[in-house]
Amino acid sequence: MSTSGHVEGTPDTEHRVSGAVRAALLCLVVLLLAGAVGLAAEQPWLFPSLGPTVMLFFTAPHQASSRPRNTLVGHVVAIAVGYACLVVSGSLGAPPAPTGGLTVGYVAAAAVSVAVTTVVLQLIRLPHPPAGASTLIVSLGILDEPLQLLDMVGAVLLVTAAGWALQRLVPAPR
Repeated sequence: MSTSGHVEGTPDTEHRVSGAVRAALLCLVVLLLAGAVGLAAEQPWLFPSLGPTVMLFFTAPHQASSRPRNTLVGHVVAIAVGYACLVVSGSLGAPPAPTGGLTVGYVAAAAVSVAVTTVVLQLIRLPHPPAGASTLIVSLGILDEPLQLLDMVGAVLLVTAAGWALQRLVPAPR
């Protein structure tokens, strides 16, 4: 018997395991899809903030932050705010922070972009925490070219549509 009072192999454990396997497989499918598009287009359609986004879709589908509207608005706001902060900080065109080094401009752009993204998403009542990673990706200059930003939006649209469809096609275990 476990500390929660459930015996291994009970329906509760089996339900939890099958739910975890389902979530993992659906995350795998959605991220492979985004990666395949990125490979075909030779563009960055797979980036770090998509991981927590798809995890939310399949592990916490009933949370507000998992809704398609929250996801789409959250990432678009984050990308726009990240770019604005990058420009205002004077860091646009500089080597990305991970390769060129962290500068005062990047620190300012990163901190302000997360703060502004947070306040905007809270005020419009469309929270999506993984958007905090998207705004950092842009404000740190990792993806900062217009085509890359469009690719980010395209990837968010793709994983949101695929996640939404898979939620309906592959029902959670009961």
